[in-house]
Amino acid sequence: TEKFKRLKNEGNDFVKMGKYEEAANKYSECMKLNTEECTVYTNRALCYLKLYKYEEAKRDCDHVLQIEDSNIKAFYRRALAYKGLQVRKKNVPGI
Repeated sequence: TEKFKRLKNEGNDFVKMGKYEEAANKYSECMKLNTEECTVYTNRALCYLKLYKYEEAKRDCDHVLQIEDSNIKAFYRRALAYKGLQVRKKNVPGI
């Protein structure tokens, strides 16, 4: 749990610096230690949204909502992911 906390804090620090790729990697490491901790999934979803990785963000939010079906952050970030996916479809001809 100490390693988990340290990794999560490092991820949070990367987010504050705008280093979303690095932060996502830290949160991914956290998940290897604990797959039930929802905050690392919603945090990683935020990073994916910032990196325009909408499908990945949606997947993380879906995971959280399977564990906590009333997680507001997961609902909100999943909505942003859906919005990003819709915009992408509109801007890419032939989809």
